[in-house]
Amino acid sequence: MSAFNAIGDDREIDRDEYTPSVEPQPTWCPGCGDFSVLKALKQALPEVGRNPEEVLCVTGIGCSGKLNSYLDSYGFHTIHGRSLPVARAAKLANPGLEVIAAGGDGDGYGIGGNHFIHSARENHDMTYIVFNNEVFGLTKGQTSPTSPKGHKSKTQPSGSAKDPLRPLSMSLTAGSSYVARTAAVNPNQAKEILVEAMEHDGFAHVDFLTQCPTWNKDARQYVPYVDVQESDDYDFDITDRREAAEMMYETESALYEGEVLTGRYYVDEDRPSYQEEKHALGELPDEPVAERYFDDDAEWERSYDLLERHT
Repeated sequence: MSAFNAIGDDREIDRDEYTPSVEPQPTWCPGCGDFSVLKALKQALPEVGRNPEEVLCVTGIGCSGKLNSYLDSYGFHTIHGRSLPVARAAKLANPGLEVIAAGGDGDGYGIGGNHFIHSARENHDMTYIVFNNEVFGLTKGQTSPTSPKGHKSKTQPSGSAKDPLRPLSMSLTAGSSYVARTAAVNPNQAKEILVEAMEHDGFAHVDFLTQCPTWNKDARQYVPYVDVQESDDYDFDITDRREAAEMMYETESALYEGEVLTGRYYVDEDRPSYQEEKHALGELPDEPVAERYFDDDAEWERSYDLLERHT
């Protein structure tokens, strides 16, 4: 067991351990898809053998930002769009943690879009869940990056003139080594995908369709849905970037035509994670940096000790 926390504590974990004793009942609107994300996460974490002290959940601002308030684990509530840089730093300092970052479509694909692109490019070893309800929910229904063209809102009263962002395609292009989409109405698939994402060594991006019954009634309930792995109508190799890209484009186009396709789209098990790359360069210590806080004899390295003086 680590001196930092209970990392490495081998025991059976009950999902109820992830329900906090203070404010255990989420305050999301009735019918919100966010409930399904929380439920799937509570089911997935024990399955990968993680107890609450081995988990860090980092969130941004918005309805999705409440996730770590309702998940009894380590948590960090960042500012809008900034969950990923905090999560990356935590994983580098304490690699034994199961790091989960979460944000909404506005938080993750808009305000935090640059962090998303570069976290994927660098292939940081973490799971990134984006609650995609095609609208800004907490701030009362403004158009988001994934709102369909023509969507009317307080910020676009005549209808959005912009085509929606394609998050799966962007994720693949940026460099994510695991890309999947699931939906709140498919809880079994959601749990299985989150298990795979957490077990994946690299940047795992899960686009999670979460209906918003209050501010985006146009999205309905994201039903009926089709699992592309179980359907005979779709056959592609999730390890082939070209085939994955074509399937992603079809999936993203179909969503705005009323057909919800979900499943695993791309998996690269051979690409080294950012942590592995840094270890290979000798730029990450064998002992986690976080452990030094508990070692009075640890020698702290400073940047001026590592870099040659510029002359």
